[in-house]
Amino acid sequence: MLTLLAKFLKALNSESGAWALAFAFVLGMMMGFTPLWRVHNLVILLIALLFRINLTGFILSFVICSGVAYLLDPWFHQVGFYLLAHESWQPLWQSLYQSAFWRVLQFQHSLTLGSVLISLAFAPILLFASFFIITQYRKRIQAWFNRLKLVQMLKANRFWAIYSGIRG
Repeated sequence: MLTLLAKFLKALNSESGAWALAFAFVLGMMMGFTPLWRVHNLVILLIALLFRINLTGFILSFVICSGVAYLLDPWFHQVGFYLLAHESWQPLWQSLYQSAFWRVLQFQHSLTLGSVLISLAFAPILLFASFFIITQYRKRIQAWFNRLKLVQMLKANRFWAIYSGIRG
């Protein structure tokens, strides 16, 4: 876990693109909020591997959002159940369920449907918020943070050795 955190801080402090880190957070959030063994998560993982996003940020976001998802699961279920049970949407759900492709996607499950829709709705907010936080961190906080006595003391312990030993 220290290595993962050290790699994340290395990426945050590096010259890598802020958008790449922001997209890593969004894709990790989408994968973390939704049930793991679904086809759309394979697509998200493929996108994460094909494009140049930061995998450490992706994994860290996935881990954090997976934990948060347990707290939000009742809300995901309510949203999905509301949409699946709404009478005016029944013909759409029935026609989609007749297709094998849509059955494989498992959007007939309330938790899957609700979590995918909420994560898609929250994705642009997280994208721009994380980009703003990363750029502000790099502009304002990074230099100030390195001057703190606590940080200088931490540079003398094992975590700093792991952090500085990572090739990025």
